Amino acid sequence: MSGKEEKNKLDCIKVPPDKINKEEIPSIVEERTSERTAQEVLKKTMEEGIQTVWERFEKQQPSCKFCATGVSCQRCAMGPCRIMGGEKVRGVCGADADIIVSRNLLSWMATGAAAHSDHGREVAETLLQTARGKAPGYGITDNAKLNALAEEYGVKTDDDKETAERLAISMLEEFGTLKGSLKMMERMPEGTFNLLEASGLMPRSIDREIVEAMHRVHMGVGADYVDMVAHGVRASLGDGWGGSMIGTEISDVLFGTPTIGKSKVNLGVLKKDQVNIALHGHNPVLSEMIVKLAAEPELIQRAKDVGAEGINLVGLCCTGNELLMRKGVPQAGNHLSQELVITTGALEAMIVDYQCIFPSLPYTAACYHTKLMTTSPKAKIPGGDHYTVNPENAFEQSKKMLEIAIDNYPNRMVERILIPENPVESIVGFSVEALRSALGGSLKPLLDLIIKGDIRGAVGVVGCNNPKIKQDHGHVTLAKELIKRNIIVVETGCAAVACGEAGLMLPEAADMAGDSLAAVCRSLGIPPVLHMGSCVDNTRILVLAAELARLAGVRMDQLPVAGAAPEWYSPKAVAIGAYFVGSGISVALGVMPPITGSPNVVNLLTEGFDGVVNAKFWVEPDPVKAAEILAEHVEAKRSGLGI
Repeated sequence: MSGKEEKNKLDCIKVPPDKINKEEIPSIVEERTSERTAQEVLKKTMEEGIQTVWERFEKQQPSCKFCATGVSCQRCAMGPCRIMGGEKVRGVCGADADIIVSRNLLSWMATGAAAHSDHGREVAETLLQTARGKAPGYGITDNAKLNALAEEYGVKTDDDKETAERLAISMLEEFGTLKGSLKMMERMPEGTFNLLEASGLMPRSIDREIVEAMHRVHMGVGADYVDMVAHGVRASLGDGWGGSMIGTEISDVLFGTPTIGKSKVNLGVLKKDQVNIALHGHNPVLSEMIVKLAAEPELIQRAKDVGAEGINLVGLCCTGNELLMRKGVPQAGNHLSQELVITTGALEAMIVDYQCIFPSLPYTAACYHTKLMTTSPKAKIPGGDHYTVNPENAFEQSKKMLEIAIDNYPNRMVERILIPENPVESIVGFSVEALRSALGGSLKPLLDLIIKGDIRGAVGVVGCNNPKIKQDHGHVTLAKELIKRNIIVVETGCAAVACGEAGLMLPEAADMAGDSLAAVCRSLGIPPVLHMGSCVDNTRILVLAAELARLAGVRMDQLPVAGAAPEWYSPKAVAIGAYFVGSGISVALGVMPPITGSPNVVNLLTEGFDGVVNAKFWVEPDPVKAAEILAEHVEAKRSGLGI
């Protein structure tokens, strides 16, 4: 259906009053989140008896040991099987712990790679429709990047629309290409490229590796845990250097390559006298159109006619990061804050696309006046109003949703509104292009600072939140510990939002850094923690590392760099971690994946791959200890280079 689908009417589900001990609320709030405005709103939420992700998490405890260790198998109807108790214990088909754990892990990697690559496909399809004149309201914003990509793909013409069409087709062909390789893998330094070829980990196309992964996990196919996990890395590399990278690059072409600028973050970006609309999810194709239309005089006047001063758009999760980087749209919060934006009582509408969206949101919205609107046919949520959005109808559907949100403003329950004060300013927009420009047109000055030792190295801190960990504590603590050690931090996704809210993305944060990094930051006027975008934009970190390695004449695994995901939760994060490790960048995780039922799989990821791609995973839930591991790794890489 292309129009509106009426939602099922939901009732507000509340925690019974006799289950609420108001005296305990302040201490519980402190345990759940470290972010100031989230604490303020969560306290109100709990006092009102509104259920959130934390209540639901607690109801799932204690977790199933079979599931938590990865030895629960539901691959066929002979089971489900649960095995524990030694090497001789097997499932009905004969699968041991190594097979079951590696199958489950490969399925996670394939799911994560599929999620981000499918996002990239949609963005490339939007470019194709735009080039063909079938996407009203969209256009080419960064012609220079379009032409640079066209030259890279060998499709440049004298006509921008024709160039865009050929580029889009060339990129879309990479999802199922017969040529057996991905173009942007060639961005790697030669040594890294050759290492992957020799190891047999080079992806042949984006979709092929994902489909093969799903074939391998079928009962009676993959039975060698090393091959299973290796293929997961291959599929993940196809996402990192294929689907996700396409998503980032073409988003820049369509909507603009981020440049360095200022905005604000935390729940305080909501406004009492304006129509508040949250844009949540991951795909900028929808949100960019909403931003464009929200500036139209006709809609601003409509907002004034219902008593508001204007329209206030705010971001959540990675759609929010996309808008924050390109348009300066303020960011209300990250993954665990999505219900809290509604429970402020000041949100007229939440418009979502896909990924990281709680199915509980319609129930939360039912407790307030908020409208929840879904837009992707892949991500309908019972209880929400659905408006299918595609490049052909995005203009009209976006206008319709904005009008509904505006008309909902008078339905506020003023006495239930709580908007925290003092949103935090952040400097954002550190795309590779923006960094290169700020450094005079080359990344060599950054490399020189690393060689000199003023910057000891770099760590990409990425990933979402997980209720197993106090919200934002892992991200912020790790970033602070790293910059104290003169290691610059680059961030994407929810981690970036967390550090923005903590004030680490301001030049003044240099005061928290070690002496030499602080001096660099002050001289350049930059913070010690750099916001590089959404979670698909982890590919910007890959490109940055690849360019630094080429400038230095080394492989990527030889650089004094690493990755970290202190609060990760999703299969996307597993794929991201795998494509970083596959590229030669070791990664520290703050949450143990469900693999401990197979010591062999654990050893493969933490030791075995190090002998193949010179990179591995660590698992360390304590962010201070994780910082020590990462710093030792950076120093070991420096020693290896003789710097």
